[in-house]
Amino acid sequence: MKRALVLACAAMLAACGSGEQEDIRVWMDEQARGMRGSVKALPEIKPFPIVEYVGSAAEDPFSKGRMEVEKRVVNTSLRPDLNRRKEPLEAYPLESLRMVGVLSQGKSNRALVLAGKNLHQVKVGNYMGQNFGVVTSISESEMTLKELVEDAQGDWVERISTLTLQERQEAGR
Repeated sequence: MKRALVLACAAMLAACGSGEQEDIRVWMDEQARGMRGSVKALPEIKPFPIVEYVGSAAEDPFSKGRMEVEKRVVNTSLRPDLNRRKEPLEAYPLESLRMVGVLSQGKSNRALVLAGKNLHQVKVGNYMGQNFGVVTSISESEMTLKELVEDAQGDWVERISTLTLQERQEAGR
């Protein structure tokens, strides 16, 4: 019974397809007769001029000597003491500190430095600023600091900075 059903379905499909699609097959055959395939020719390849390499006398760019990092002499004496106890004014950037006065006693001077809303007395040898700055001198008009900053190669270098006495601000401010 299954075989008979399968044969009947196959016969019906064969009968349906042959008559209706004949006109499409005829049209396709007519179109195919007039078609001719064409492939464009590849463009002509232009030869490049031969240039002689003249860099053979120069140093090889891949030699080990060029790949090694240049050895520099490092000054190890300039290093901040990271183990010492920090002073209160080292918490502030030097740009935010203001020298507002000087106290003189004999030959020694002490600077009055305003940090935020707090006033601090500073003497020679005190540290201030965030770059390990130590006060080297205090005069009537300015204070000089020697800071240790790290350069681009990671070495410590000295930098001299000054804080000048700020003039009295206007009463309206």
